[in-house]
Amino acid sequence: MKKVITYGTFDLLHTGHINLLRRAKTYGDYLIVAISTDEFNRLKDKKAYYSFEQRKAILEAIRYVDKVIPENTWEQKVDDVLKYHIDVFVMGDDWKGKFDFLNDYCQVVYLPRTVGISTTKIKNDFNQNKV
Repeated sequence: MKKVITYGTFDLLHTGHINLLRRAKTYGDYLIVAISTDEFNRLKDKKAYYSFEQRKAILEAIRYVDKVIPENTWEQKVDDVLKYHIDVFVMGDDWKGKFDFLNDYCQVVYLPRTVGISTTKIKNDFNQNKV
């Protein structure tokens, strides 16, 4: 069985997230999604609208996702790759080059982002449309 892993916050789920998950799943048979915990997001000065548990439940309902695990630190990626016997590490191409060190452990793939959509754009659009 070929295993794939990807990481993210996955807040305000949108078509860009679904496209990433769908394309990531094509690289293997089993897709693991590591999502940033609320504590880790605070360390990154990032605030998610949905809690970790809510984001986890949403991702677990997506047919492309086989397992959801917590992301607690930047440094855990090598341990996750080894622990879960990962064959392919997938990230959006906005991270291109940042995870090349994982090539020592598995294949690293950077996928193009979906044009015109992002969580940041959604948040900005909502803020602009306040009454």
